[in-house]
Amino acid sequence: MSNPIVEAYRKHADNYDFAVKLYRLLGIKIGKYRKMTVNSLELSKGDIIVELGCGTGLNFSRVLEKIGIEGRLIGVDITDKMLDQARKRVNENGWENVKLVQKDFAEYQFPKELDGIFSTGALQYSPRYDKIVKQGYDALKTNKKFVIMDFKMSQGPAKIFAPLIVSFTKPFAVDKEYLKATAWKSIEKYFEKTTFQEGWGGFLYLSVGTKV
Repeated sequence: MSNPIVEAYRKHADNYDFAVKLYRLLGIKIGKYRKMTVNSLELSKGDIIVELGCGTGLNFSRVLEKIGIEGRLIGVDITDKMLDQARKRVNENGWENVKLVQKDFAEYQFPKELDGIFSTGALQYSPRYDKIVKQGYDALKTNKKFVIMDFKMSQGPAKIFAPLIVSFTKPFAVDKEYLKATAWKSIEKYFEKTTFQEGWGGFLYLSVGTKV
C-alpha cells in the first residue's frame, strides 16, 4: 500500500528547496525558524546529532557549522527521492560526517548517547510521535535537547486563515489533522525542562526539551 506522504514528497523532491521559499508568500520566514531550531540545540564541536525528517538537507550546513568535522550528523527521512537530493547536497559539499538513513521515524532505532535530536516541520507526519519523543529522550545524554519546530492550529484571531494554510500546504500532505497534532505535549510529558513558543500567528511552534 502506497504512503501518501512518501508519494507527495517524491513528486516534489526535485523542486522542494524552491517550494519552501514560497512560504514567504504567506509571510513566514521559514529560514529564521530553522535557524532558531538549530540554535536551540546549543551544539558543540564533536556532537552527534539526529535530524528526523531531514528532507533535502536544508538544515545540514547550519548543524555542521556548529559540530565541526569532529561531529556527526545522521539525517533520517522516509522518502527516497528526498534523500537523493540530500545525498547530492552532501556530495557537492564534501561532507564526510553525514549519514543518511531511509526509515519511518517510528521504526528508527536511535543510537545511544546522542547530543541532540531535532525536527523541522516533519515529526507530526507520524501518528506515533509520542513513542518517537520517548525513545529520543532515552537516547539522549543528560543535559542534551530534543527540539521540534512544527505547525499547529492557531487558537488566536489568525485561525480564520486556516483554510488558506491547509490549501497552500496540501501538496505536502499537510491537512487539518496534521495541524491538530500536539507533539510539543510529548516533549512536556517526558522532559524535565521545557520551553514553548509560538510564531506565525500561532500556526507554528518551537518546543525544546532538555533531559535533566
